[in-house]
Formats: sequence, C-alpha cells, structure tokens
Amino acid sequence: MLPPPSADDRPTSPTGRLRAAWRAAHEPAPGVSRRLRLIAYAVPLAVLPSGLWRLPSAFDEGIGWGERLYVPSLSIASELLAFTAIGLVARWGEVFPRWVPYLGGRQVPRGAAVVPAAFGATALTLVFTVLFIVTEIRGTTIRGDELPADFPGEAGGWEAAWFSLCYAPLILWGPLMAVLTVAYAKRRRRTDRPAATV
Repeated sequence: MLPPPSADDRPTSPTGRLRAAWRAAHEPAPGVSRRLRLIAYAVPLAVLPSGLWRLPSAFDEGIGWGERLYVPSLSIASELLAFTAIGLVARWGEVFPRWVPYLGGRQVPRGAAVVPAAFGATALTLVFTVLFIVTEIRGTTIRGDELPADFPGEAGGWEAAWFSLCYAPLILWGPLMAVLTVAYAKRRRRTDRPAATV
C-alpha cells in the first residue's frame, strides 16, 4: 500500500485537484467488492442512453419553451438519480463529505440511505421492468390506452430499433438498485454493530 501523498506531492493544477477530489469522493467503502462497484457504475450507464435519445426532441419544431426545458431537465434529473447508486458503494454513502454543512464527517444513518434506496428500487422495478414489459407485450400505454401512431416504438425500421435499444437498459435500473441496496444494508449492519466487550 502506498503512503499518503505529502504536501509536495499533492496536485496543484485545478484539473489535478479535481481528479484527486473525484478519486477521494468515489473511493470504495471498506468491504465493497469489485462486482458491486461494477454494478453501481452500470446504473448511470443504463440510464444514459434513454436520456440521450430524448435530447433531440427538445429541438423539434412546434414545441413550447416549457417542453424544451422539460426534456433536458428530465434527462439530467434521471442521470443524477442514477448516480446515487454509486453512493451505495462509495465512502460518501457512509460518511457525509466534509463540505456538507452541519453533517460533514458524520456517519450517514443506515435508514437514511436504505429506506429511500429500497423505495426507489421498488418503484423503478415496477415502472421500468414490470410495467414496461407488460405494456410492450400488450402494445398499450401504462394506463392501458392504445399506443398513438406516432409513438417511437411503433414507427418501425431503424427508428423503432433505436428507441428500443436506448430504452431497454432501463429494465435493469430497479433490479440493480435492489442488489446494491441489499448489499449496502448488510454491510452497514455488520460495520455499525458495536464491538463486543470482554
């Protein structure tokens, strides 16, 4: 194991400091396997194609400014939500970063991470896995209505294939979050347990 960098070895350029801060923030928590880290990194990557697919529609003719702002905002919000999966394997998911006012350096309460993550995993699995598969089989919207003729998946050809390719990874979002949530809860249960007194 390498010794911590001395004051002379620390990066001085803005990019070097940013890289060092990124590495420190995403340092895996003790006890996190490489497989769990890969699962956590897969979550934002699974959400990214659908966000990129939506972006060109913000520039379509005939849509208002509200919709022009909504589409990129939805893509950014989805990606930020997906990024929280990394908190289930990184140090910042167990200890608040120092820059967080009043909480910096304190331990994240287990329930404060597990409850929202479990709720999110359940909702995402229901919407993007179960309902997506059911609506694809039935050929309806989530509400049970017939798909409109201009629905991207109904276009046929490369447009339907491109739509399916970009949206299919969302099926994994909920189940991957569930795996990470269970692993986080088990790991924290072990590490939060007070040491036995002799």
